[in-house]
Amino acid sequence: MAGRVMLLFACLMLLPSAHAELTDSKRALIQELFPKATVIEDKLSDFPVYPVYQLQELLGYAYESVDLSRLQGFAGKPISMLIGLDARGRFTGVKILSHHEPVFLHGLGEEPLFGFVDQYEGRSLREQIIVNTSNSRRSGKDTQGNVVHFDGVSKATVSVLIINDTVLSSALKVARTRLPGFTQAAPTRARADFFEPLTWQELVNRGYVVHWQVQADKIEESVGRPLSDYPEAPDVMPGEPFTDLFFGYINSPMVGRNLLGDDGYNRLLQKAGDGAQILAVMSRGPFTHLSDDFVPASAPDRLGMVQNNLAVEMRDLNMFDGTIALQAEGMPDFARQTLFRIGGNAGFNPGANAELRLNVELERNHLITDRTTLDVPVSFSSDLFETVEVAPLPEHTRQPVWVGLWKERWWQISLLVTGLAVLTVFFARQKSLSRHPKLVHRFRWGFLFFTLFFIGFYAQGQLSVVNIYTLLLALWDDFSLNVFLLDPVLFILWTYTFITLFIWGRGLFCGWLCPFGALQEMAAWLGEKLKFKQVRVPEHLHRRLILLKYPILIGLVGTAFYSLTLAEQLAEVEPFKTSITLLFVRYWPFVAYAIGLLVIGMFIHKFYCRYLCPLGAGLAVLGRLRLFSWLDRVELCGNPCQHCKNECGINAIRKDGRVDYDECIQCLECVVILRDEDQCVDKRLQSKRKGKPHILATDAAQPIEMS
Repeated sequence: MAGRVMLLFACLMLLPSAHAELTDSKRALIQELFPKATVIEDKLSDFPVYPVYQLQELLGYAYESVDLSRLQGFAGKPISMLIGLDARGRFTGVKILSHHEPVFLHGLGEEPLFGFVDQYEGRSLREQIIVNTSNSRRSGKDTQGNVVHFDGVSKATVSVLIINDTVLSSALKVARTRLPGFTQAAPTRARADFFEPLTWQELVNRGYVVHWQVQADKIEESVGRPLSDYPEAPDVMPGEPFTDLFFGYINSPMVGRNLLGDDGYNRLLQKAGDGAQILAVMSRGPFTHLSDDFVPASAPDRLGMVQNNLAVEMRDLNMFDGTIALQAEGMPDFARQTLFRIGGNAGFNPGANAELRLNVELERNHLITDRTTLDVPVSFSSDLFETVEVAPLPEHTRQPVWVGLWKERWWQISLLVTGLAVLTVFFARQKSLSRHPKLVHRFRWGFLFFTLFFIGFYAQGQLSVVNIYTLLLALWDDFSLNVFLLDPVLFILWTYTFITLFIWGRGLFCGWLCPFGALQEMAAWLGEKLKFKQVRVPEHLHRRLILLKYPILIGLVGTAFYSLTLAEQLAEVEPFKTSITLLFVRYWPFVAYAIGLLVIGMFIHKFYCRYLCPLGAGLAVLGRLRLFSWLDRVELCGNPCQHCKNECGINAIRKDGRVDYDECIQCLECVVILRDEDQCVDKRLQSKRKGKPHILATDAAQPIEMS
């Protein structure tokens, strides 16, 4: 028995080394990242990297991203990459090992993904890499100083930002652990109790605000030409500096309170959020630190920062308003003044030396532009800081990916929240508003267009059963709210849908907020206008067919726990990705399937919603927990009147008059009928009893509909 125990113990001891051994396929990939490699060692036992050598010379390290960063992708699983980093901190390449990003696996294809990661080859950790996600973006190879712009991937913004964050954060760990020149100085922070009222000149004299300027002859020496050779060069008067620059670390109360005042200082820190590090930069003279076409709330176009050989991210906070403004006594007038959030993946140590890099571009003509970069030392007075015992990890100090996404899409978020607020008010007042049929119908069609074109086509807010996979798998493995915050539009829609399920049931989403549902509604309207024969599925068959979506849902969710890749493939039963996300630009079988469903919907109202939609099935299950039944019924409904049932396009009203909330899409047509004295049988009979002659005349023209 003791021998068996010893054997088991020996096997367990050998497991780590066995795991660290290179497979032939991985060795081949590392060889692609380092073509000159002659020796590729096994993974180190103390740090998860593969050292790569050319004979005795260290070329760099290869590593798997999941060993150093577990940031989850859009599907709730990390994107696994093999990354090469040379001995000088430059990327030799990035290889995708595995991923579950739906938009690449079953939408755009993987070529855009591979094209995106190819941009890292040759780029350095000393550069600030910014992924362009807006429509008006710069070229991926456009660089200014240490700022590099990468082309993003349309329809896959979240995925590529996650990849960028994973690549940079993991590479920083490798560089700081294994590469000379990237080690961090002792961490510092601003002294919270260090303050006294000072004038502007006193702040400058004591080194609390740093002053730096450069003369025109220095620029001419750097570019090798007089400024007169550049037609658009700034006019520099004799004795005037080319640029006059001031900057200070706002987090220090000595600097922040004196520059902004106590109220402005507190407001700024509250607005910027916990952990934000802020640098104030002011400039005057012919050449300022921002160009005339600088876009507020973006990265500066002329200014960059480097610390420990790493690019430090800078982004304009755009927070100067009536309550936050520079107001130090004796402060001169400045042409430009900016508050920058600083840090990013590399973090920022305020008490350690750093450099600002001022990029100067001078056009000789429309073909030739000369460039030079000026290094501005950043070294604040040591009186402002105190040493911190333990350095915080970069991933805990940098701004989460989702924060930047929410800020970037602020106007989409605002418009979506406004639309949801209007819809909520409309539904809360449906009983009074439904007395005005034209208003209800116009509002409904207007909102359906808003859902399809803004929420769906533009903001990409199509909820999917894949989102349910992500939630369940996250709860099963390691739940993180950050995964769901990565797409603000989807997060807001899911939150709103989940809350309203307990108030109105599934119908509010399915009937008003589903872009493909809106598209089906429009297809049905077109079918009626083209006078296609509308097929009413027999009641007994309809009651059986509506159950189909439930086993589809169970099968998809169950498959996700077995194989997420297979589940994502089976989720193509949803035509959402083809029609809404990719706008029908896809391999023809997917397009034929989506269009086929819409064509069927021109004959059978919302065929897909009624019988096939697994998302609708999942919402219907939760919708059974609703607290209210808003759709009123009266004694004559179904006994004998069938008017509402006959008008219900989705057939969610039973013969006995009851509303089937599992199927109802809350179009409110039955509510309008019930409150219309010309349509509702109960209202017409009440009018007869009261002896209203104009109602009797109407009654003679419109017979009562009964089974």
